[in-house]
Amino acid sequence: MDILEFIVILVVVFAIVVLIYYYLKGSTGKVSLTSPIESRIDEYLDRRFQSLVDEWELVTQTKLQGFKERKKQELEQDENRIAEVKKFEADMTDTLTKMEARLDAVEKELAQKGSAKK
Repeated sequence: MDILEFIVILVVVFAIVVLIYYYLKGSTGKVSLTSPIESRIDEYLDRRFQSLVDEWELVTQTKLQGFKERKKQELEQDENRIAEVKKFEADMTDTLTKMEARLDAVEKELAQKGSAKK
């Protein structure tokens, strides 16, 4: 083995060490050698979880439960109001249908009287 082969091997080993170093750089947790990408993603999500929740304006399950408990009575009142409005809408639709039928009958009656006078 001459000096040139030794230098090439040394450069290759150095390159591999540098690649491994930069691959694992910034890792504060334990990176699994069997699944390095998944463990890096998990570590990243663990570190940035709170900022992701804030950035995406997500709500945690406990906050949602607390909101439901605080607003339960108001939500029930709103649901009751919606049911009343839907019932009113159905009643009004029925009333308007009956009034249109009566109006059609009156118009027919007037048309018959108008044609009888001529």
